[in-house]
Amino acid sequence: MLNKKIIRICEQKLIYLNYSKNTTKIYLHYIIKFLEMFPNKQFIHLNSNDFQNYLYEYEFTSISQQNQIINAIKFLYEKALNKKYNKVDFERPRKERKLPQIIDKTYLLNQINNIQNIKHRAIISLTYGTGMRVSEICNLKISNIDSKRMIINIRQSKGRKDRIVPLSQYNLELLRKYFMTYKPNEYLFNGQNKLKYSTTSCNKIVKKYIGEEYHFHLLRHSYATTLLENGTDLRIIQNCLGHSSSKTTEIYTHVSTNILNNIVLPI
Repeated sequence: MLNKKIIRICEQKLIYLNYSKNTTKIYLHYIIKFLEMFPNKQFIHLNSNDFQNYLYEYEFTSISQQNQIINAIKFLYEKALNKKYNKVDFERPRKERKLPQIIDKTYLLNQINNIQNIKHRAIISLTYGTGMRVSEICNLKISNIDSKRMIINIRQSKGRKDRIVPLSQYNLELLRKYFMTYKPNEYLFNGQNKLKYSTTSCNKIVKKYIGEEYHFHLLRHSYATTLLENGTDLRIIQNCLGHSSSKTTEIYTHVSTNILNNIVLPI
C-alpha cells in the first residue's frame, strides 16, 4: 500500500521551505509515481539502488520533464528521507540551447488592433507591453496597478520574487475601458465562472487572434526582443523580465534582426 505518511512529510516540507504551489504539485505528482513502483515496500526500506535504477530506467519525454523528475526524487531522497546525497547520481542533463521564437512586431500590433473583444485585446496587449508571464497575468490584481507611477507591481512570481514593470499610457487607457465594461472583482481578469482567468484561456485567445502556430509565451519573447531593438539596456530588460541571470536575457541578442543587420560582414 502506498505510504501516505511520507507523502504528507514531503508536502509539509515543501510548504515549509516556501516552494510555490505549482512546484509543490509537480513534485508530489512525481514522488507519488515513484512510490507506486514499490507498493510492497515501506518508505524507510527504500535504498539508493531503488532511486538510481528508477531514474536510469525512466523513459523521459523531454529534458524539461527529466529535470522535474530528478528534482522531485532528489527532494524525497535528501529532504524527506534524510539519506546521503552522494549515494545516488542526481546529475541533470545538459540543457538544450534553443533560440526563442518571436512574433513580427508589425504583424503583432496589427493583429492586436483588430481585436474587437476588449477583454481579449487588453490581455494580449498588456502581455506584449509588459512581458509578463501567463501566470502573472492570471494572478494580477487590480490593486497591483499603480496608475500614478505608471507601473505594475508583480507579486511573488517565479522564484518567489517581486518586481515592477513600466505601464504604457496606451495600455492604461485600454485597461480603463476594459474595467468600465467588465467591472472585474479583485483580480484584473476574471474567468467566466471563476475569480481568475485561466492560463488555458490565455493560450486560446493567442491562437485565435494571433495565429494557431503561436502560443502565449511568445508575447514575452517578442516584448524582450522589441525592447532590445529599441535600444533598451540589457540590464533593464533583465529586471523587467525577472531573470536571475543576465545570461538568460542575453539570448535575445541572438534573435534580434536589428542587431544582426548592423553587423559588418567580411565579404
